[in-house]
Amino acid sequence: AFEFLDTDDIVPPGYTEIKCHMNFEVKFDLRRKARYVAGGHLTNVPAHMTYSSVVSRESICITFFLAALNDIDILACDIQNAYLNEPTEEKLWFIAGDKFGANKGKKVLIVRALYGLKGSGRAWRNHLGDKLQNVLGFKSSLADPDVWYKPMTKSNGDKYYCYLLVYVDDVLIIHEK
Repeated sequence: AFEFLDTDDIVPPGYTEIKCHMNFEVKFDLRRKARYVAGGHLTNVPAHMTYSSVVSRESICITFFLAALNDIDILACDIQNAYLNEPTEEKLWFIAGDKFGANKGKKVLIVRALYGLKGSGRAWRNHLGDKLQNVLGFKSSLADPDVWYKPMTKSNGDKYYCYLLVYVDDVLIIHEK
């Protein structure tokens, strides 16, 4: 997620300095999670770089109904550390603090879609959409671009559609298996 510069290196032109911080969270099952979060609220990013849609409630209701009618299972998953899979288009840097140990005080370029950046949601959505379409063969629905579908055949020979409903990094899967 980071590219550390040597102490005497100059930050490349076009980069903006921001602040970052640790975000600590306790989940409902008492698991603890910590994230290093960028201060994206300090940046000025064009709107076309930030928009990222999510599946609608109506689409979820309709696909749940289809699953019940066709006796198909509904599964859920969470893609952990999703944003860190995609490079960022934003040009930002910060100075490493105590948490960076030997790198403390160094200038750090953010090279991945870090949590807190305005464009991270869009970068992740584009990355996931590319994999769903070009690797797994799903198509995005015209009515709701966060509903992905693919024709399938049940083990008994019946034809049906497998659906993936995407809400950022949470996915509902309507599939026989």
